[in-house]
Amino acid sequence: MKTFHITWFSFFLCFFGWFGVAPLMAVIREELLLSKSQIGNIIIASVMITIFARLLIGWIADKIGPRITYTWLLIVGSLPVMLIGLSNDYTSFLIFRLLIGVIGASFVITQFHTSLMFAPNVVGTANATTAGWGNLGGGVTQMVMPLIFSAFVAIGYSNTSSWRYAMIVPGILMIIMGLVYYKFTRDTPEGNLNDLKKADPDFAIKKTAEKGQFLETIKDFRVWGLFIIYGACFGIELTINNIASLYYKDYFSLDVKTAGLIAGLFGVMNIFARSVGGILGDKSGIRWGLKGRVYFLFTALFLEGIALILFSRMTVLPVAIATMIVFSLFVQMSEGATFSVVPFINKKAIGTVSGIVGAGGNAGAVAAGFLFKMEDVSYPQALFIIGIIVSVVSLFAFLVRFSEEAETEARKELGEVYQPRSVQPKPIFMYSYANNSVIKLNA
Repeated sequence: MKTFHITWFSFFLCFFGWFGVAPLMAVIREELLLSKSQIGNIIIASVMITIFARLLIGWIADKIGPRITYTWLLIVGSLPVMLIGLSNDYTSFLIFRLLIGVIGASFVITQFHTSLMFAPNVVGTANATTAGWGNLGGGVTQMVMPLIFSAFVAIGYSNTSSWRYAMIVPGILMIIMGLVYYKFTRDTPEGNLNDLKKADPDFAIKKTAEKGQFLETIKDFRVWGLFIIYGACFGIELTINNIASLYYKDYFSLDVKTAGLIAGLFGVMNIFARSVGGILGDKSGIRWGLKGRVYFLFTALFLEGIALILFSRMTVLPVAIATMIVFSLFVQMSEGATFSVVPFINKKAIGTVSGIVGAGGNAGAVAAGFLFKMEDVSYPQALFIIGIIVSVVSLFAFLVRFSEEAETEARKELGEVYQPRSVQPKPIFMYSYANNSVIKLNA
């Protein structure tokens, strides 16, 4: 549980740094004189490099373990977060926004580490909760960064300086968390990978035997089905994190702080919604087997698409907020449901599977970003189109099938988890005056 809490909070800070500039874009847009197309490019840049980072980080985590991988990602990833304040034009800002996207790979390590730490009957819940509470950072940053920005303005700094100083805060927190991760977590319940290698002479042989799992994983069509599905849920969440504050400011005429607070409600739903998806995925798996997890995933994703279509048509602020919250619920439930399936695809390469599927989320965000940079397509129109696409993509869930052998193995694992432990009777002792000794009566 110590690893569980450190992992989700690390991911929370990564999300906080990743989308720290998003609620400040209205200020940055005015200073750097950014066009709609340029903002679209910035949105794409913020998520594009994460595709490749997630693919790579899953492989690295399989090799050297999640502890060292996460430590380096937090510390190195903090640098572009703090240095984006050096930007003074569109090009330099775009480059820093691109580099910041690397820390989005933290999701893969979070899911990989949690998958190693928890049993199959609760792994979906654990994965969903660590990811959901981490994604919460995307909502909190919408609310908190405008307040940090305002605090710098209040003490006398200009708007131009204040957003730059505000970005130093998440960067410093990431460095501190990197040191905490290194000191207080371990790779597996049995210990760190280096210690296991020393203790088990056959460890290297086992790892060599698993080298072929990478190729096997990328050949598995189920992995790519989940890749597309995750693009239709997490990819849309990333997109909303990038544009929500601007959306409410431009289409409902709100100020930066109010728009940020409302936009933050979308991400705050992560405090429970993604966990609900994981819990219901686990419950469906316990009751109906692995196919039950897939059926639930389809249902959640289909309802996400319908809710997004409705949200895109809303023009009254209170109704738009209410519809956005319902939409957010199904987005995050779909994400939790996806990663209640992932650990059962290939147990010898969980990091690689997590990396590929996680990269799908960013691929979806990149694809959506092209709609938002088109001058002749308004934001509501773009959201409507995406809602239709998400509803269609939900059918890809039926590509994820499991053999009878896999179903049997999953049932066996659940049986082992729920196997009641034998209860040993408490010993009863009696003192014997005859031989001056204690006799155990129920030996």
